[in-house]
This record gives sequence, structure tokens and C-alpha cells, in this order.
Amino acid sequence: MNTAAAHFVLALGGLFLGTAEFAAMGLLPSIAETYGVDMPTAGHLVSLYAIGVVVGAPLLTVVTARMEKRKLLMGLALLIVVGNAGSALAQSFGMAGVARFVSGLPHGAYYGTAGLVAASLVAPQKRTQAIGHVMLGLAAANVAGVPLVTWMGQVFGWRSAFALVAAGGALLFVLLPLVVSRRHADEGASPLSELSAFGSLQIWLTLATAAIGFGGMFAVYSYITPTLTEITGIAEAYVPWMLALWGLGMVAGNTFGGWLADKALTCSIVGFFAWTVATLALFGAVASSVWLAGAALFLVGIGFALVPALQARLMDAAPRAQSLASAMNHSAFNFSNAIGAWTGGLAISAGFGWASTGFVGAALALAGLVIFAGALMLQRKD
Repeated sequence: MNTAAAHFVLALGGLFLGTAEFAAMGLLPSIAETYGVDMPTAGHLVSLYAIGVVVGAPLLTVVTARMEKRKLLMGLALLIVVGNAGSALAQSFGMAGVARFVSGLPHGAYYGTAGLVAASLVAPQKRTQAIGHVMLGLAAANVAGVPLVTWMGQVFGWRSAFALVAAGGALLFVLLPLVVSRRHADEGASPLSELSAFGSLQIWLTLATAAIGFGGMFAVYSYITPTLTEITGIAEAYVPWMLALWGLGMVAGNTFGGWLADKALTCSIVGFFAWTVATLALFGAVASSVWLAGAALFLVGIGFALVPALQARLMDAAPRAQSLASAMNHSAFNFSNAIGAWTGGLAISAGFGWASTGFVGAALALAGLVIFAGALMLQRKD
């Protein structure tokens, strides 16, 4: 079996899921017009996807604890097809809401399982790099997937975007058995052993680190379009290009961050958080300059290296429940989406301006670093 080919196909699933998650945000005006609802109501579709992630990650991971991993990934690929095909075909807003919820169900379970499978294909000292290879799919979604489906939505209608993701899920279902070998569940794996992860304080503290600390990125991302158009002064048509810079930073972070984390996991997480604090504050300070804002967004994207690093830490903290711990990592990041959007919105509503989201984001990242430091102190004490 070709490890590189297996990692590539596993990353494709990340590309399709990431595209489905983030593209909906840019398509909301068209969706709202189709169903005759206002923007806040249309925004419920984004929330329903996130709820699907939070529900699906632990539920699907626990009930499939004994399932062979390649078969599980293929089942999750079918859920990608069903959810996004339903989103494309939904004739009412209620049906669209159900479809978006179903679309979110495989998200955390896929990333968690794919990361474990990718890590099992390499030597232990390269596992974080392997997880990073899977997460490159999510980075690629921001570089290419989201701009592509946003353009498709503008030209062919928003339904075509979800139809393309559904087709991607079908392609994933076909490719998985061709390049990924069977990976049986660990001996002794069971729903109860997976649920044991919830009894670990280190698991909860690491999840809190991700949920709060990574919320800083989403504080900026949630309001990036009005920030760039109102403060930076660029036309809305150029926003995708600025987001592509962010995505390129994510690619760089996954590539080099995984290597660093494999060398020194704890020090890397601390360093990535410090980097994120600094770069988010930098964006808040230079948002009025096109060139400096673009450079800052690229640097912010590098902080995405936290995702595989925190997943590796969760795997260490839950040796008997690695599947659930890995999947819950992505539930935590969806919580961070809500936390970031909420706190950034509070700052804007209070009159601090669009660029204030950079400083709010830096504060959240700093809070995540403090939580992580507390976890390390407790771990050392134990």
C-alpha cells in the first residue's frame, strides 16, 4: 500500500467536509433569497451543521467503536453524499435545515478516524505529521474549495455547490477501498472503553484549550468580509483572494507544524498559541492596510498547526479511547466557532469596530494558552 496515496485520499475527505462547512457561509444571501427568509434565519443552517458535528462526533465514534476503520470511513463518506445531496435538493427551508444537520454528522468522526488511520500508517515519531496531512484537506478547502464553490454558486446557483460536495463524497467512497488497507479496531475496543475518555480531566482541559483558544481565529474569520471591505477598503470580489492567503498559511502550518510537534509536542503547542496571540493582535493593528492585512492573515493561518498538535495530545491523554478523543477535538473546534463569532460580535456591537476582532481573538488565544498551562501544571503535579 502506498502511504502517500492513502494520506492524499484521506485528505480529500477533509477537503470536501471543509468546503461544505465554510462555503455555506458565503452562500447564505442566495439561500435566504431562495427560501424567502432573512439573513439571521438563514444563518441557522450554519448553526445546524455545527450541531450535527457536536452530536455526530461522539455518537458515531462510540457506536462504531468495534467497526473496521476503512468501512467506517466509507460509511461516513456516504453520509457526506446524503447530507449534501439533500442540501442541494431541499425544497423548503425546514428540509434544508435537516440536510445541513445530517451533513455535519460525519465531520468530527471522519477527521478523528482519518487522523488515526493516517497516523497508523507511519512510524510513531511521525504521527502528528500524518494527522497534519489529513488536515491539509481542510486547509485546501480554504485555498481552493471554498472559492470554487462560491464562484459556482454565483454562476450556477447555490445548489450546484452542495451538489459538487456530494459528488466529492461519492468519489471518496470509491477511492477509499482502492488505496487504504483494512484497519481493524484495537483489541478490547468497545463503546465503554471509548466513553472512558470523558472521565479524564486532561481530556476536558485539552478540549477547553481548543474550544476557547482556537475561538480567536473564528472571532476574525466570522467577520472577515466586512472587516476587509469596510476597514481594509477592498472590493468584496477580492475577499476570496485574501482568504486564500489565510488558507496558504494553514497549509504551511500543517506542513511544518506537524514536524515540529513530532519533535516536541508540548513546547510546540505553547509556541503555536503564542504565535496565534501575536498574529491576531497584528491583524487588528494593521487591518487598514491591504498589503499588511494580507500578510497578517497568512501568518494567522500558520497557527492552524494547533489542530493536529492538540489531536496528538488528546491521543496521548486517552490511550484507551483514541477514536473518541480525536473526534471530540473537532467538536471542540466547532464550539470555538460559536465562541469566536459571539465574542467578536460583542466587541463590534459595543462600538469597537470591525478590526477589534483581531484583539478579541488574541485575548481568546491567550485564554486558551492559560488553560493549557493549567493542564500542564496539574499533569506535572499528578
